[in-house]
Amino acid sequence: ADSLRKVGTSNRQRQRITDILNAQALTSTDTAKRRQASAALMDSATPPLKAEALNKLLTGEKDEAVRGNLNAALALYVAADPAAVRSDQLAAVKALNSNGSPAALNALRTLAASSDAAVAKAADDALYSQRVSAQWAQFFEMLFFGTSLGSILVLAAIGLAITFGVMGVINMAHGELIMLGAYTAWGMQQLLPGQPGLALILAVPAAFLVSGGTGVLLEKTVIRFLYGRPLETLLATFGISLVLQQAVRTVFSPLNRAVQNPEFMSGVWQITQHFSLTCNRVYIILFCLGVFALIHVAMHRTRLGLEVRAVSQNRAIARCMGVRASRVDALTFGLGSGVAGMAGVALSQVSNVGPNLGQTYIVDSFMVVVFGGVGNLWGTLTGGLALGIANKFLEPASGAMLSKIIILVCLILFIQKRPRGLFPQKGRAVEA
Repeated sequence: ADSLRKVGTSNRQRQRITDILNAQALTSTDTAKRRQASAALMDSATPPLKAEALNKLLTGEKDEAVRGNLNAALALYVAADPAAVRSDQLAAVKALNSNGSPAALNALRTLAASSDAAVAKAADDALYSQRVSAQWAQFFEMLFFGTSLGSILVLAAIGLAITFGVMGVINMAHGELIMLGAYTAWGMQQLLPGQPGLALILAVPAAFLVSGGTGVLLEKTVIRFLYGRPLETLLATFGISLVLQQAVRTVFSPLNRAVQNPEFMSGVWQITQHFSLTCNRVYIILFCLGVFALIHVAMHRTRLGLEVRAVSQNRAIARCMGVRASRVDALTFGLGSGVAGMAGVALSQVSNVGPNLGQTYIVDSFMVVVFGGVGNLWGTLTGGLALGIANKFLEPASGAMLSKIIILVCLILFIQKRPRGLFPQKGRAVEA
């Protein structure tokens, strides 16, 4: 054993080893392995397998995806052969157009320079269709990422919409309640090492309890004594946010913590040649819709929701009807804070967890609430998605910071025309 030594390998040798492994995988009985190996044939301008070997594999292959990749690899040889006949070149154009990889596009450009007018026209048409497909894919990609950002804004703002709309409290500590939920997700993974999926699932109710309990505590000890005094409430909750940030820095250190993505949320879903969806963002969108549905049911199908809506529309009359407004305030603040904690769990899957996590979303959350209409859940959903999509479409042209400024200016102009937002809250107390 003492005489053995580690042998280094060059990049060329490693690539050759990878090509050999992929060639072996093309004969595997596992269809997924064959698809992955056949797709790897298009990683370079010249496939690692000869045309004879590719033709031999084609004769016994039944999976359409693998056959398409093998035909595209064969088409690379045809494109590089100036003596190829027209029928083979036209078939190569079709196969390369179906593949759409960078190597396929380079081969199509080669065929577009062919002296045969029919082949050149077919290759030009294929390149045009690829450009159109890429432009549509870019559009849908921005739409998807905008929807993903919007769903995060909805999750961050929906709890604020409940507390701000019902209680009229400007809670500057809302971002820290989101941050507590994110740290709860990290803590669950520390308690369940090696089981990130189970830890994430358990983190959702745990974060609701942690942030919701913190919210109830804040309402009973601080906010309850400041109702009707918005400036003092704003300053008090801002001070609470600083206290919570410092407490997290003291307990967990100021360093960011990474929350592991479970296996079912990793990877991408390839929709077309140019368009794919990242799994974690798809799950966040679905999670946002699920949370919204639960909150909507709670607000419109339960006694607590009925009391919350009664208090928000006319607190004095609600008290006359026997509604315990103080109890509703505490439960409402706890509900909004708990939803903020669940938003933190979702945020932990797309960004690192740190003491300043909530500060990134607090201003955007207020923008969503004001734009959608204070206290209106449908307004929060519509406003969050609209602002997220608008931000993603503006970013490529104006940059991240300028896009936020443009959105803020547009929002100010919109509020000048509709001070109560898209879906204004109704009630005598509002109209007074």
